[in-house]
Parts: sequence; structure tokens; C-alpha cells
Amino acid sequence: MSLEAGAPNPAQAEAIRWRGSLASALIRRVALLVAVTAIVLDIAAVVVARQVWLNGLDSDVQAAARNPPAVSAAGQSGPYTSEVYLQVTRGMVMRAFAFSRDQVATLNQEQINGLLSTKADGRVRSVFLADLGMYRVISQVSPAGQWVVGVSMRTVQAAVGSLIILEFILTVTAVIAAAVVAAAVVRRTLRPLTILAGTASRVAAMRLDQGEVQLGRLSGPATNPESEVGRVGLAFNHMLDNVEDALVARHRSEAKVRAFVADASHELRNPLAAIRGYAELMSRDHTLPEQTAVAVNRIDVESRRMSKLVEEMLMLARLDEGTPVTSRPVDIGELLVNAVSDASVAGPDHHWKFDVPDEPLTVMGDENQLHEVVANLLGNARKHTPADTHILASAKRVGQQVVLSVADDGPGVPDALQRHIFERFVRADQARTHDDEGSTGLGLSIVSAVVEAHGGTVTCESVPGATKFTVSLPQAPAG
Repeated sequence: MSLEAGAPNPAQAEAIRWRGSLASALIRRVALLVAVTAIVLDIAAVVVARQVWLNGLDSDVQAAARNPPAVSAAGQSGPYTSEVYLQVTRGMVMRAFAFSRDQVATLNQEQINGLLSTKADGRVRSVFLADLGMYRVISQVSPAGQWVVGVSMRTVQAAVGSLIILEFILTVTAVIAAAVVAAAVVRRTLRPLTILAGTASRVAAMRLDQGEVQLGRLSGPATNPESEVGRVGLAFNHMLDNVEDALVARHRSEAKVRAFVADASHELRNPLAAIRGYAELMSRDHTLPEQTAVAVNRIDVESRRMSKLVEEMLMLARLDEGTPVTSRPVDIGELLVNAVSDASVAGPDHHWKFDVPDEPLTVMGDENQLHEVVANLLGNARKHTPADTHILASAKRVGQQVVLSVADDGPGVPDALQRHIFERFVRADQARTHDDEGSTGLGLSIVSAVVEAHGGTVTCESVPGATKFTVSLPQAPAG
């Protein structure tokens, strides 16, 4: 079985259903809520931790300002990992050093200018020094001149970076864990709803228009009256009870009607045969008055028509009862040729053609019923088309199917009639019936019932000037 271009395969269809399910929506929202909460807490933690660390660093800067390190050419540093020191006396820079890991370097003019730009009010500020980075700096004035002391923010920045990485890992882990836990909890919680949906889908896929129907029921958590889903399940069961009761009543009524039709049809066969026999006997008497002869002829015609109607109703009743089809190999090509030959005799004013391959087209079924299908299709084309209409009957093998079709170039089937053409007692307008046989309205319904009983399908395509009935039947197994 091939898929149409662009159509999703079963796995893709299942993925689409999952993405659109209530469980998927709940899991996504739980994961999103956890993620948003974790991110807000992460930001708050980083801001608070950074401020705490900056407060500690500011205390170190203030302590360094109270006890400036003694700096000499020998390179003695202060107690901090990285700090800067600037002394200005009477407008002249007396000392300008940077300490880093027991190494002392002289500050360049750009770095000195950056430190001198700090307001000398004894408050700690952040200053960026070229080639050195960010520093927390304090500048104050004393009798000996202006002192500027700074401690590097490198340790605080490293700590904040490590905290961000750690929080990112923890956030991702928390979101994944929340999604996994939410999936387990949501699926377990929604299991009764899933059972309800599955039962509803099975009921929706069942054939409810014919036969005796047994609907499933919900049980267990799906009918727990303490939960909302359980109450829905109980209401669903009650609805199924009502539907099943109605279907059982309908089935019993249909069974009675079918039994009555079958019995009545069977019982009418003998009286009708007797009427036909007596009518035929009387018609041989050539001494009858003309009016009596006409009446006897009409009795014979109507009794034959009624006999056909009774036979058709009896066949439909048996098919409705599900009587097993007698399965024997049937050559559709041979059956079609014989049926077209019979139809050409009954309708000599039509142009008949058939197209069948040389090899046998074998199906398993009842030969008499399949002959009835072909005869009804050909008779339908003959009755409802005018003289000189071309009728083509063909059969061919398509894959594992044998396809039989009857096409004509007559006036076509009205659009309003096409939707109901295979229903019972559906007749074309009398103006479109071009013979004196009339129509019982059961021919195409018999076609549909027989084809369905043989596991096939029948369709009708019609526009003015082109009408085609197509029957598809399973090919008989080889050998």
C-alpha cells in the first residue's frame, strides 16, 4: 500500500497526534514553568551573590586604603592578589604601581589617568584600567597628598562566571527532570481519559448501520465517580447503553422485516407462477374477444414483472441475512461476453461492444449472482438510454483486482440521483426509461449488495454523454 505524496507516514501521524495532545501540552507547560522559575531564581542568585562578593571586595579595598603597602623597587606587594597603588603629592605622581602575584609593574600614563579620574571622596567605585581589567578603586586625600588604591575584580568576575555555568547546568537538569516526572505523572493521571478516547474511537469506527452491534464499555479508573474524568466515563457508558438499546431494537425490527419480506416473496412465487401459467394458457385461445385477449396479455406482462420483483426482493432479503456466498472460480471475461450477447438480443437498437483480454479473469464467488450483477448493469444501460446508444462492457486486471465496467454515451444520470443510485426503490424519471419494461428500482441495489457480499466495490461516474459503472472484485488466488 503506497502513501500519497506529502501524506505523513504512521510514525509521523503519531508524532503529530502526540504534539497536539493534552498530555503533551501539560508537559510542555510544566517544563516551561520550571524553566522560567529556575531562570528567575538564577538571575536573583547571581545578582545577590555578586553584590555580596562586591561588598567583601569593597571591604578589602577600604582596608588596603587604610594600610597602603610599602612599595619598593624590590617588588614587595600588598596582601591582595592584584591591586594598584597611586600616590600624588603636590600635583606630582610619586608612586604608581600594580601588584599581581608578587610581581610589581609600573602603571603607564593611560592607567594613571584612569585612576586620577576617580573622585576623591573616599567612596569605592569600579574603574576599567587598560590591559589590567576592572578594579574596585577608592580615592582619598590626606595631608601627604592624594592616595588611590584599587583591588582587581577578577576573582569576583570568575566566581560570577562559575556560578552562571553551574546554574545553567542545574537549570537544564531541573527542566529535563521536571519534564520526565511530569510526563510520568500526566500520563498516569490522564490514563482514564486515554482509555475513554480509545473506546470512543473504536465505537466511531464500528459499522452501526446494519447487523447486531456490541459496543464496548469503560471500567476501572475511567468510571471513578470521584474524578471529573470518571464522571465523564460514566456518562459515556450511559450514552452507549442508550445507543446499544436503540441499535438492538432497530436490528430486531429489521430482522422481522427481512423475515417477512423473505417469507412473503417465497410464498408469492407459486401463486404468481400459477397466474402466469393460466394467462399463457388463455392466450393460446385465439377465439377470445379482442378486449379479453388484451386483458389476458396485460395479466401475463404484469405477472412476469411482479415475479421479477419478488425474485429480486427475495435475493436482497437473503443477502441482508448474510447468507454465505457460494465460492467457486468464475471467469468474469466469459461471463461478460455471454451477458453482452444476451443484452444485444434484448436491445437490438443499441450498439453493443465488449473488451476482454485473452487470459481468464478469475474471481471467487457465486456465478449466478455475478451474472445478475452484469445483467443488471447492462439492462440498466439499455433501459435508460435511447436507441443508437453505444454501450461498451470491458473487463481487465488491475493489480490484485478484476475491474469490470459498463459505459454508455447516453444522457447520463442526474446529479441528484447519483448520490442515491444504489439505494432500494430508486427509479429514474419515467421520461428517461426508454422501454416498456419499466423499473423496479432494485436492480442497482442488488448489484451493490452482491458486490459487497463478494468483498468488492461498485461506483458510478456520470456526466451527460458519458456514464460508467465500475465493479472491482478481488482476484482469485493463483493455483
